[in-house]
Amino acid sequence: MRPLRPPSGVPVSQSRTAVLTGSLAVLAALALSACGAAPDNESTTADGKNAATATSAADFGGMDALVKAAKKEGTLHAIALPRDWANYGALIDGFTKKYGIKITDENPDGSSQDEINAVTSRKGQDRAPDVLDLGSSFALSAAQQGLLAPYKVASFDEIPEGQKDPKGQWFNDYGGYISIGCDAKRVKACPTTFADLLKPQYKGQVALNGNPTKSGSAFGGVYAAALAGKGSFDDIQPGLDFFAELKKNGNYTPVESTPATVEKGETPISIDWDYLNAGYADEFKSKGVDWKVSIPSDGQFAQYYSQAINKDAPHPAAARLWQEYLYSTEGQNLWLKGYARPALMTSMESAGTLDKTAAAKLPQVSGTPSFPTEAQQSKAKTVIAQGWAKAVSG
Repeated sequence: MRPLRPPSGVPVSQSRTAVLTGSLAVLAALALSACGAAPDNESTTADGKNAATATSAADFGGMDALVKAAKKEGTLHAIALPRDWANYGALIDGFTKKYGIKITDENPDGSSQDEINAVTSRKGQDRAPDVLDLGSSFALSAAQQGLLAPYKVASFDEIPEGQKDPKGQWFNDYGGYISIGCDAKRVKACPTTFADLLKPQYKGQVALNGNPTKSGSAFGGVYAAALAGKGSFDDIQPGLDFFAELKKNGNYTPVESTPATVEKGETPISIDWDYLNAGYADEFKSKGVDWKVSIPSDGQFAQYYSQAINKDAPHPAAARLWQEYLYSTEGQNLWLKGYARPALMTSMESAGTLDKTAAAKLPQVSGTPSFPTEAQQSKAKTVIAQGWAKAVSG
């Protein structure tokens, strides 16, 4: 349920959620060694350049040097990357096939907060995560805590302003819109707006993908509800009020939605990123589930997730090479095939390198998205942390 993995400029075509997709079975979970300290860096060039302090491939001696050092390390530790989330299965397989580097993906259903906790609790250990895929508010928090290594991929300048930290501590990767997924065989009339979700016919059926104090997708769901309820980027309280009302009238279910809960009929209506819901629609067809997806017109909220490198990554060269792969044409188009709008979508469209077939399949949405600032996200995160439990308790 990788709840939390999503500021600015989502091209009107995708969905971090708007895009997720196709389920591929999960990679071997991280073999957790007891506690060994991170190995001495083998990632040092002949002239003494160290991958752990490299802020770009050029800074390390070029891509060839980076690839050589990463292959020598041989392993990349990832965390909270479900294979059916924005096509991460294909990205993991593509990276391994291209470079022969094994990716261990621990706790694939973990949240953004779980990722940060792993970084802080395993500092200096070989089993610490090398790379992170965080909801944007969590990326900001991790940067403020000094947990992230500054690094600029080759295509860094093409990432729109506002979607990257100037130092390269984090940069947006893929995004989408909050959407409403609905099992049309279990729900007589699928809701298409937040206002619809309050109707009595949806008693016990409305779920979130995670807890908004920990999960990016759930956080986005509350923000979207706030916008639908006359709130704003500066005022997320109406979103909490919406879920309090949803809980009071019996429509909200505390069961966090996953593909498994949908198949079992436990969460027939799920508020989630459009790319995830769109990907599930493809996946569920063969299982007899008619999954409908709509982007609510009364609460359009778009957001990106962000990439980052652990400052103390045990495999610093592999961590940097992974980022280069994700921001290559191949990597960006693989996210697009997962219904997620990649950060470089606009520049790739101009360059003629965008997968047009995949882009045409994205959930349709009107208007131009806008995004909360860092300060607005931080404020919203605090409000949710203080009020979520009260809103849905009882």
